[in-house]
This record gives sequence, structure tokens and C-alpha cells, in this order.
Amino acid sequence: MPIKPMRALFLFAHQDDEYGVYAAIADCVQRGLMVQCAYFTCGEGALAQQRNQESLAVLARLGVAASAVSFAGDQLAIADASLPQRLHDAGQWLEQWLLQAPQQHDELQQLQHGGADSIDSIYVTAWEGGHHDHDALHALTCEIAARHGLLERVRQYALYNALGCPAPLFRVLSPLAQNGAVARQRLPWHQRWQHLRLCLMYPSQRNTWIGLFPFVVLHYLLRGEQQLQGVALARLQQRPHQGALYYENRRFYRWEQLQQDLAQWRASR
Repeated sequence: MPIKPMRALFLFAHQDDEYGVYAAIADCVQRGLMVQCAYFTCGEGALAQQRNQESLAVLARLGVAASAVSFAGDQLAIADASLPQRLHDAGQWLEQWLLQAPQQHDELQQLQHGGADSIDSIYVTAWEGGHHDHDALHALTCEIAARHGLLERVRQYALYNALGCPAPLFRVLSPLAQNGAVARQRLPWHQRWQHLRLCLMYPSQRNTWIGLFPFVVLHYLLRGEQQLQGVALARLQQRPHQGALYYENRRFYRWEQLQQDLAQWRASR
């Protein structure tokens, strides 16, 4: 009978979101899990392919093969910053992807339906009010996982949020207490330096990383941890934190609009 390897699924709204779970990816690879990654939005024009290639190169350094990476955003033409308006399409794709069951036979991996029991863990962007695409992907993942009895296997990872920060400042890799207990994995120094080098492998996102990189450096120097939290459906009815959310400060999106988008998606299912 073919062996069904257990899968660790990493969900990203954007190419470069993987910086929040470098250590978790490497750990899952080392444990012998089948690591699969999916990106739910695409870049614009010529940058789209460049962004894909940058993330593929980073993931390869962490031990993830290009064949294990899916660009759902490209397949569905979901533009960066538009995921809340495309929840129906993204949700259908995600549900089908979750239910694929890997089978290993003659060193070839084939995917067939019925694979919820093959999922060891699911990692998704945190419910933190940083980017509306991140929050939309979080809600989508939690509700679909709950439908298939997988919610306890979902872990969220923080990227950035504006809790306690005057606009337009933000905090990086700083989990919200509202999201529950934090599981912390202390990283050795050689791994911290490796991760910082990986953060320099996104030249197409240079402007974004000019703002992010100093805070990521401070995180690795002062804390040097992989930080993960569980998830809860009840949180989806609550603002990520009190005060203005980062995407509200930047006038990218409104919390009330995200709630409307989620309500419409739920009604359409």
C-alpha cells in the first residue's frame, strides 16, 4: 500500500510573506514532512514573475522544491491588495488544495482527493490588522480548516501590526496578546544570520524592505525566535486590536469593509 507522507502547508498572501516562518519551514523540512507552499495574490506586470522567482529561491535555500510551491494568485488572477474581493475563488482553490492526498510510489508523488488526514500542520498569516490580504487569508483558512476538522492544526505567524504605534509606524514580528499564548522557538545564531541573508533576496520589494529590514534585524538580534500562535474562530468577529489598524492608517482598507467581504463570502457558500 502506498505511503501517505504527512504535509505541512504554508499559506502566504504575498511573495516574501515567508519571512515570518523561515524557521518553521526549515523545521518541517528537517522533520521529513512534505512542505507545500501557496501564494494567494500576484504582483503587477513584469514584477509578478520576478517576485515568484525570488520566493522560489528563498524557499529552495530552506529545502523546499519548486514543484511543491503553488501560485494560486497567478492562476486566479488575484492582484495584490484585492484578496478580500476574491474570497470565493480563493476559498474554492484552497479547499481543493487542502483535500489533496499525497501518495508516494516509485519515488513519484501523486495527489488524489481525500487528504485532510494527511495534514500535519497549516501555517497562515496572523489576524493582526497589518495588511487586509493577510487578515482575509487568515479568516479564509480558519473557516475552511474548521469545516474539515483541521482548526487545531492551524498556526498563525505575525508579520506586522500597528498596536500602540502612532501612524504610520508599525511593529514587526510581534504577536498580539489577543491571539493567545505564543509558542517560542529560540534560534541559534547561525540560523539567525541565515534568515537575515534571506531577507535580502527580494530586490523587487526593495522599498518595502527598507522599512521592514531594520526591525527584522532588531528582532533577530534581541529575540531571535520563531513565534507561533493557535487560532480561534471567535477572533474573526473581533477587531485584531483596539485603535486604528495599520491598513486603516495607510488608507488601504477599512475593517468594516473586510467584515462585509467575509459576510458575503459566508453567505455565498
